[in-house]
Amino acid sequence: MMEDFAPLIPDTVTDYYLARSGFQSDDIRVKRLLALAAQKFVADISSDALHYCKIRQQAHQSKDKKSSAKKNVLTIDDLSAALAEYGVNVKKPEYCV
Repeated sequence: MMEDFAPLIPDTVTDYYLARSGFQSDDIRVKRLLALAAQKFVADISSDALHYCKIRQQAHQSKDKKSSAKKNVLTIDDLSAALAEYGVNVKKPEYCV
């Protein structure tokens, strides 16, 4: 069943990062299962970041009643808040050159 399933993360990318971490396996099912887990992790983080983005934009809209923005603009603050739930700490630089 896993031989027929192709996750969004290509096998070559999965093989590269597994080799960098020292993981060795010839079983394609194991590699695709790990790629599927990574895909779910990224999907969960992006979903949480979108949730934080919508909350932030609703707070700004309640202060500013005239604006009716339909676009969701993801900021590093939204992403870092979502990543903090999973134990990943992200700090933006103090300034950008």
